[in-house]
Amino acid sequence: MRYAIKIAYDGTNYGGWQIQKNNNSVQEEIERVAKTIFGKRVAVIASGRTDSGVHAAAQICHFDADTSIPPDKIADAFNAYLPTDISVLQSACAPENFDATRSAKRKTYCYKMYLSPRRNPLKDRYSEWIKIPVNIAKLKHITGCFEGIHDFKAYCKSNSSIKTTVREIYSVDVKTTEDGISTDVEIYVCGNGFLYNMVRTIAGTMLGFAAGSISEEEVKNSIENCDRGCVGKTMPAHGLTLESVDYGVDLFG
Repeated sequence: MRYAIKIAYDGTNYGGWQIQKNNNSVQEEIERVAKTIFGKRVAVIASGRTDSGVHAAAQICHFDADTSIPPDKIADAFNAYLPTDISVLQSACAPENFDATRSAKRKTYCYKMYLSPRRNPLKDRYSEWIKIPVNIAKLKHITGCFEGIHDFKAYCKSNSSIKTTVREIYSVDVKTTEDGISTDVEIYVCGNGFLYNMVRTIAGTMLGFAAGSISEEEVKNSIENCDRGCVGKTMPAHGLTLESVDYGVDLFG
């Protein structure tokens, strides 16, 4: 039978989702526990990779297994063995043709930063400290440049072997909150798929424009002409979280 699980994880101590030779991964931990629960190796397939140090609030996975454990209790079985920085939030039966990777219709990532003259250690694990002056109105203004179907070659790590760098971005939204000392900024990017480092580089380019180091013409040129010389820096991984994956149906309802 096919099952779906929703996982949250703090990516700080992992080399990303995918199993790799020289670094611990979230997938490795999940499959290690799956073998303990089901008595044999089980391949756990995610909606997509997350890079080293990137977090997830709702990574969706599927796997096939024969078990008498009630579907909604599989989450508890996993959590009994998982490390404290990984948790299965929900579990359920999935349609036999469900594929966590191929069935995904859209994904939403959030890049978090906080604007402050001084560092706050309680925010540093999941958001990037920005000390330089940033114009919030400009940060919101530039979002429209990224929406739509574009070739994001300039926003992908160089020498990538990906077949196509064209992606559709459905929305880019900026949300801010203030506490009297600092301003928390959340950049939500929703699209049909993402390239390696793409969201982190979009966030860095938006920040560069809002701080005055990149012009609007340069941002447009980076997209229209795939000019990597016009993009901002790739932001650190710890500020990025996979927020949600949409399949058009409620898998856990």
